[in-house]
Amino acid sequence: MLLEYDLQFFAKDGPGGEKTEEPTSKKLSDARKEGQVAKSREITNAFELLALFIILKFWTAHMGELFVGLFKNIYTQLPEYIKMYDGSIQQITFRAIFIRAMYSVLMLILPILLIGFAVAFVCNIVQVKWKVTTKPLKPKFSKLNPASGIKRIFSINSLVELIKSILKISIIVYAVYSYLKKNAPSIFLMYGLSLNQGIMQIGNLVINLGFRIALFYMIVAVMDLVYQKVKFKKDMKMTKQEVKDEYKDQEGDPKVKSKQRQRMMEASRRRMMQALPEADVVITNPTHYAVAIKYDPELYDAPYVVAKGSDYLAQKIKEVAREHNIEIVENKPLARMLYANVDIGSIVPPELYQAVAEVLAFVYHLQGKV
Repeated sequence: MLLEYDLQFFAKDGPGGEKTEEPTSKKLSDARKEGQVAKSREITNAFELLALFIILKFWTAHMGELFVGLFKNIYTQLPEYIKMYDGSIQQITFRAIFIRAMYSVLMLILPILLIGFAVAFVCNIVQVKWKVTTKPLKPKFSKLNPASGIKRIFSINSLVELIKSILKISIIVYAVYSYLKKNAPSIFLMYGLSLNQGIMQIGNLVINLGFRIALFYMIVAVMDLVYQKVKFKKDMKMTKQEVKDEYKDQEGDPKVKSKQRQRMMEASRRRMMQALPEADVVITNPTHYAVAIKYDPELYDAPYVVAKGSDYLAQKIKEVAREHNIEIVENKPLARMLYANVDIGSIVPPELYQAVAEVLAFVYHLQGKV
């Protein structure tokens, strides 16, 4: 007893062999629909961090003024409310003051939130273009599998994430240490400054330090983007078997398509043989080609091909022609030209009018039609 087996199924990466083939456009399109794209979250985080400190640099002074104005307004109104309610503040009044204060605070931080959203949106659009999909939000029970969870914990991707985390912490520590060491003299002199000057000095230190951290973070983000693109390209690679299966899904099984073509050819051949008795003449090679011609002025302005065939089919055409008393004329060049250049049901091209007309005239003369 002989057993059939495919060595590809014993190759690396499981059934179908090793993933050595470039991903097809369909594979990439399906992955995109599933939300699988080469995207770095670190790029978004880095630009958001940079945008935050840029906003703080130009917006902090204005925010400070608005905060001071807000507190002045609240504390100015409190005595009036106390007098209004005989030395006490009603709960509803306190709630109204609190809501108004929270609304004012929200209006202060709203530009920061909107700019942060815009930066995140633009970063994602630039990386993966616009494609909305809800499939990543759908729950997958496979994620609850403990075995899969353990594999993810000890995977290469987890190791890379750990390295990124260590690198980010190291960058922050280095940026903070080097900047504070460089500006230590000005920090130690802050005790001699006024409160407002001290606050401004601390604000400048924090913002400048934030810029340094954001710029260093950019290096990590760019490295992560390159890694994500390389990883995505590797993950999307396909085995030879997957390429074959996808081709079968899109184009159909070659064996099935071959059978379909064969059935179509057989059906076309049957229709051709059924129309053959209407032909006026069969022009032959004489052994290799046979072309049946008919002239019907009510249907076409020129003669047209009713049937044609080579070798075995040419012999069948001649047999049917003899059964129906259709004239068979031997003309090797004309038979070859008609077989090679005119499809079944098509009219004879102008350059062959003269040769075909002579054959038809000869046939009509034999049949006494002219």
